Amino acid sequence: MLRRPAWQVFRQFVRHESDTASSLVLERSMNRVQLLGRVGQDPIMRQVDGKNPVTIFSLATNEMWRTGESDVTQGGGDISQKTTWHRISVFRPGLRDLTYQYVKKGARLYVEGKIDYGEYTDKNNVRRQATTIIADNVIFLSDGGMKEKV
Repeated sequence: MLRRPAWQVFRQFVRHESDTASSLVLERSMNRVQLLGRVGQDPIMRQVDGKNPVTIFSLATNEMWRTGESDVTQGGGDISQKTTWHRISVFRPGLRDLTYQYVKKGARLYVEGKIDYGEYTDKNNVRRQATTIIADNVIFLSDGGMKEKV
């Protein structure tokens, strides 16, 4: 088995350019999101200003915890729940079309992608911020929420 020296592997991840007065370090980073939840509304497809279309839908994730001092095995205490809504955008052509065609409200999905922060101006001319998950992968976990094939 041929192995590369550790310094070559390290250089693959971090590149130094020391020719300049202030050394510039370029390093890899990661922006990954994994969500498992239920679709909040049927997907819509939008196309803006001649750009590629995008399929958009919302996904709900739930967090549950037990409040109080009682033991978990005894089942005491109140159960609290928080639902978080995520805006999902699918740009990849094949995945975008499949998501638009087969996903509907209530479907259980696993979504992988990256988080994107943006700004827009609403119809009242107020500047707003939006957080979107750009999906790279969507896995269908239930057929109960799937649209009928035509």
